[in-house]
Amino acid sequence: MTPQSSGSRGDRGQVTLLIIGFASILLTAVVVVVDASAAYLQRQGLDNLADGAALYGADLGSSGVYDEGLDGQRLSQQEAAVRSAVQDYLVRAGAARSYPGIDVGVRVDTVSRSVTVRLEAPLELPLRIPGSPGDPTVAATSTAAVTVQSSAG
Repeated sequence: MTPQSSGSRGDRGQVTLLIIGFASILLTAVVVVVDASAAYLQRQGLDNLADGAALYGADLGSSGVYDEGLDGQRLSQQEAAVRSAVQDYLVRAGAARSYPGIDVGVRVDTVSRSVTVRLEAPLELPLRIPGSPGDPTVAATSTAAVTVQSSAG
C-alpha cells in the first residue's frame, strides 16, 4: 500500500462523519421550521376565533341603552349575556372540533366596558425534537367594546 491510499481512506471516514453532521443539522432545521409554521398557523386561527368571539360577545352582551341612556362612549356589558354569546359563537364556529381541548376565558371589564376573550389550546406539532416540551399550548387574546358614535347633522 502506498502512503497516499492509506491517507485517502482516513479522509473518507472524516468526510462521512462531516456529511452525517451536516445532515443532522439540516434535519433539525427542517423540524424547527415545520413546527414553528404549525404553531404560527394555529395561533393565527385562535386569534381569528378570539376576535370573532370578543366582537360577538360585546355586541350581544351590550345593555343599558334603554335603562341608562347613552351617557358614555361605550355601552355597558352584562356578564351573563356576554358569556352566553361567546359560548354560542364558539359552538357555531366549531372551536371544539378544530381545537380539541380548547380552554376559554371571558372577562367583562365594567370600568372600560369591554369584553376580553382568551383562548388556549394544546399545540399539535407535526414533528418532535427530542427534549422539546411535551405538552405545548398556544393562546390568543382579544378585547372588544361597543362604542357609541354620534352623527352630526
